Amino acid sequence: MNGSTAARRRVLRRLISGSVVTNQADVVDQLAAEGFDVSQATVSRDLDAVGAVKETTRSGSRYRIGPAHTVSHDELSQRLTGFAERIDGSGNLVVIHTPPGAAHLVAGALDGAGLPEVLGTVAGDDTVLVVAAAARGASKLVKTLETLGGLE
Repeated sequence: MNGSTAARRRVLRRLISGSVVTNQADVVDQLAAEGFDVSQATVSRDLDAVGAVKETTRSGSRYRIGPAHTVSHDELSQRLTGFAERIDGSGNLVVIHTPPGAAHLVAGALDGAGLPEVLGTVAGDDTVLVVAAAARGASKLVKTLETLGGLE
């Protein structure tokens, strides 16, 4: 069986979280046992995609799922400065307009920044929908993002 990339990566996360995985050859074998015929190169890309890191312990080395990537305020500011063309808000929704193909870059930076006033993002091609945590938090969040992006 050659399942989807997403399904394979879910299985990979489960394997790493539930057992000791010491090298990529082990991962290839364990995924094969789960019905996924993959190469070492695919495993290498998948390990990176799921955030696996190799750590050294007293008993040797093993893979583990690392912490989610975090984005600094400087990185978020750079993304907003580079890609945000306009920011609008209403109620608890904020819309960030970007050039075509850039919305995912801004959404990823917002997600990684962990701003407490942001519940989450949805990226299209040239638009990011940001859901503010507060019921009427859009105006404050717009001001914060405009300041970070130099759009004020």
